[in-house]
Amino acid sequence: MTLLSSKRFLLSALLLSLGASLALAEEQDADKATVETVEEAETYHSPQVDKDKAFFMEHFDDQEAFEKKWVKSEAKKKGVAEEIAKYDGQWQITTPIKKAFNADLGLVLATEAKHAAVSALLDRPFVFGDKPLVVQYEVTMQAGQICGGAYLKLLSKGTDTKADLRSFHDQTPYTIMFGPDKCGSDNKLHFIFRHRNPVNGSIEEKHSKKPTERLEEIYKDKAPHLYTLIVSPDNTYSIMIDNKEVSSGSLLEDFTPPVNPPDEIDDPNDVKPVDWDEREKIVDSSAVKPEDWDESAPAQIPDPDAVKPDGWLDHEPVNIPDPEAKKPEDWDADMDGEWEAPLIDNPACSVGCGEWKPPLIPNPSFKGKWRPPLITNPNYKGRWAPRKIPNPDYFYDDQPFKMTPIHAIGFELWSMSPNLLFDNLLITDDPATAEQFAAQTFTPKLSALTKYEESFLDAAVQFVAANPWVWAVVVLLILVVIVIYIYVRAGPDEDVEEALKKADAMTPDDLLDEEEQEARGGKASLEEPADDEEQSTLRKRKKDDGSGDASKKKDEE
Repeated sequence: MTLLSSKRFLLSALLLSLGASLALAEEQDADKATVETVEEAETYHSPQVDKDKAFFMEHFDDQEAFEKKWVKSEAKKKGVAEEIAKYDGQWQITTPIKKAFNADLGLVLATEAKHAAVSALLDRPFVFGDKPLVVQYEVTMQAGQICGGAYLKLLSKGTDTKADLRSFHDQTPYTIMFGPDKCGSDNKLHFIFRHRNPVNGSIEEKHSKKPTERLEEIYKDKAPHLYTLIVSPDNTYSIMIDNKEVSSGSLLEDFTPPVNPPDEIDDPNDVKPVDWDEREKIVDSSAVKPEDWDESAPAQIPDPDAVKPDGWLDHEPVNIPDPEAKKPEDWDADMDGEWEAPLIDNPACSVGCGEWKPPLIPNPSFKGKWRPPLITNPNYKGRWAPRKIPNPDYFYDDQPFKMTPIHAIGFELWSMSPNLLFDNLLITDDPATAEQFAAQTFTPKLSALTKYEESFLDAAVQFVAANPWVWAVVVLLILVVIVIYIYVRAGPDEDVEEALKKADAMTPDDLLDEEEQEARGGKASLEEPADDEEQSTLRKRKKDDGSGDASKKKDEE
């Protein structure tokens, strides 16, 4: 039997063993009760809220209503190359990948590495008065997030029509930007509001302080998360994730740059005098190096009191060749040079070997390089600073809460991860309404997903416990994968034993790692086949050295 036939026989035997095991498993399982499957997703009803309490409410469960209400941008992003400036990212109303309810849909940004923008008018404008602004929505990063935003923008007055929304782009004026954003290890949760200077009319973005909670998990767990922002008339704010507060503070104190500028500024025309001396200490110019100052003395000297230890072997080497070492059988002196045994510590040197030298100690006579001492500068005037003058742009806004009215809401995003899902968006002036809305949407969704995952895990555990033969099937599958891998690596002209050596005792984990890379697109196969040119070269080499004929003859035998 040829080597190739032997390998084929081994592979066939393993496959037949696997088939027999599976057939036996089916026969054994026929008389047992089937394992309970996870219940189908529960019936879902779109949430409802009091229209008088909601300035905007969207559950994305109605495709037709979405197309009437939302407007996709026809503009181009400013300040980027023409070929990537267009907002051509794809928005879809679709079912989540992890479905909690049968009829629950969401708005999905399906594409990656493309600019995308979509917006909608509020049912009525939100004007900042004596009630809080509450913004709430869900985000599910279904593929995790590598780099990109999932925030929303509350668009300012001036985006009052659908025609305005068709021109929605990155520089469209907004009042508030809120939501998660990530790139690399920089995990952010934005709350930015645009503030108008009442003196000169300029607009400046104000960024909130960082959350007190770590945010890494929300970008990689692929689970839905609820984001809530409450901005109150007393100029305070609160940010929550999944109904847990992660940041809070004051509009007047916790934003960068601050809302109100300083009442005094440095005089831009004030210049430091030429004779202004800021040196607190100066070198004593009258100091003279002492005559007995020896700069040549070393910092350390041999210890004059040190004595060589008893048993010190002056003429013994510290290291000796390993007497138990043997020259490898395949050592080629012409190629590898003269073989020498590796060195080991000399066992005779228990106290010490070689030339003994006394240890070094600090030199009591050492003084180092002489330098003149420092003395107080009699002309020192302190650190110079320009004088302060009244800030010509000073103002004090004690009500930064009263921002520009909001007329529309929009997503203007770019993401390196596809399938960002948005759902259950609400703008209200009543925190209790937001809580009720979350109780109809996020809370049951999270409960259903948790129940589904627990049921699936329990079912799997029960199935394995009731069917121990599953472990045998798993082991056989791993063996089949190992054999196939060895076969591919060895090729038809190598012995199985030699291939096993090359595999270097690969573990199932090694194979699973390669399979995972393949599933992610990292490798097309366990080993890429040679192209036509490479195969032709190999055949030619075999023909030239006669190995091809020898192999053929060997197979025939």
